[in-house]
Order: sequence, then C-alpha cells, then structure tokens
Amino acid sequence: MDAADHPSWVTARDDLVDDLSASHVDPALDTMIALDTDGTVLAYGQVTLGPGQDTRVQSYLFGGVHPAHRGKGIGRELLAWQRARSEQQLASSDKTLPGWSVLYLEEGNAAARALAERHGMSVARYFTQMERDLSQPIPELAVPEGVRIVPFTRELSELARAARNDSFRDHWGSQSTNRERWEQFAFGAQFRDDLSWVAVTGGTETQRVVAFGLTTINEDDWEAQGKRSGYIALIGVVRDWRGRRLAPAVLARVLRSQREAGLEVSILDVDSESPTGAHTLYERMGFVPLHREVALVAEY
Repeated sequence: MDAADHPSWVTARDDLVDDLSASHVDPALDTMIALDTDGTVLAYGQVTLGPGQDTRVQSYLFGGVHPAHRGKGIGRELLAWQRARSEQQLASSDKTLPGWSVLYLEEGNAAARALAERHGMSVARYFTQMERDLSQPIPELAVPEGVRIVPFTRELSELARAARNDSFRDHWGSQSTNRERWEQFAFGAQFRDDLSWVAVTGGTETQRVVAFGLTTINEDDWEAQGKRSGYIALIGVVRDWRGRRLAPAVLARVLRSQREAGLEVSILDVDSESPTGAHTLYERMGFVPLHREVALVAEY
C-alpha cells in the first residue's frame, strides 16, 4: 500500500505497534483484517477514538486494501465497517460536543476518495508535504531577550507537551495530546532528541517552553526517497508568544542540527490554511511543496 499510495515514505512498524497498544484502543473492537483462504492479509482497517476531547469528539479511520486486491469490493466492505464502528465510538462519548469521523488520504488516491464520498464523507482540508535542501544556506536568527533555544530533554517533555497543546488549540482538527500518546511519540524509537529544540523562558522554578521544533527519523524512508531525510513532526509557538519570530529561529536551529547530523533534506507537513500562515514561513525558509494529502470528514 505504501509503495502504491505514497512511495516517498514508509509506515514504520513502531507506529503500528503504538496505534495498536494504546490504552484507548481495543483491537478486538477497533480493528479488522481481511484474509484469503491461505491466511494472506488482503486488507486491514482500524478505527480510533481520539482521547483528546476538548472541543470536539473525533474518530479516525486508518487502513486500506493491498493494491493487488483492489477493485473486488473489499474496500467497500471495509469502509462500511469503519464508518459504522466510528459512529459507535462517537456515540460512546459522554461529551455533549460535535463529532467527526476523519479519514486522511493522498490527494492522488482518487478511488479511495470517491469511495469515502459515497459513504458520506467530504473533503474538509488539504495538507501539503514540503521539503528543504539542507545544503542551501540556513539563516542565523536572533531570539527575543529572555528566551533560550535549548535541546529537547526528558526533563522538558511535559513543558513541551503543554506548549504543543496550547499552540495547536486553534489549528484545524487538533485536540489535546494526553501524556500516554505524547510519551509514545517523544520517547519512541524514531524521535531524535539531538535534532529537536525548544525555546524556553524563566528560571528553574518558572521555566516554560514557548516554542518547539521536534524531529523524527524513519531510516526506511531513505531508500524510498533516495536521500537521507529528517522529518519535522511538530513545530509551533504558544499563542501569547506569536509574532516575535520564534518559529523561524527554532526552525533554523532544527535545520542546522539536521545538516550537522549528515541529513540531506528536511521534510514537514503543513495545513494549507494554517491560521498562523505557517506555509508562507516555510517557503521563506527554503521549503518547496512536494504533494498533498486530503482530510475527509463526516460531521455529527
């Protein structure tokens, strides 16, 4: 599926393990696998109820059909089960909030998009993957007085999670990240402390993370891409510190560390309608668009 649908990146085994082992996932209820008569996996699906439910309850649909077995009705049956399970999950919440069923697809996957639309989902957002050549000059940017850009550490992890939740609160589709999911990410095998940076203020007792740029690396991507890449999984600035050019300063530090580590390109994804205008920042910092992903939603 990766090779057919998004040949420039590969699903990491660690990501699947995290998705299946999270405490809010019940594999017996939330997953489905299609097998042929000899036990070969033809398709899989997972439906996950997001644990962060601040302003909306969101259920996410993952999976698909092996390219050799598409066009046989397997995807239609799988998505029908996913949509039904998603509605069950939304109904199980005791929150009196709007509900979303959400499915992300590569923009070029026209067949899957058409199937999702027949199941009552519609395109709500576009996300662009962007790439930056690390051999190009990286600017040295100053930070405001009282701010220090320092490496990410475990001791700063909870402060960074708080900053992430504040900075993404007004972003499309974003809900808070709980400690379990954060630690799966920040302490996971792909996370690179040495290529991740945070902007902090205050002293020992009053320290606060006000901006962050966090890197992951999946070396399996390198063969598919033909180059050594780093992925900026998260970059953001808390809302009361926006407008002080912290984002480009942190981004520049991340890019320099990636280059010093021998990486050739840096990759990130951005909401094409980001409320902070992030895509224009990335363009100014030398990123160019590669391809797009669509988010399809059914609202309740």
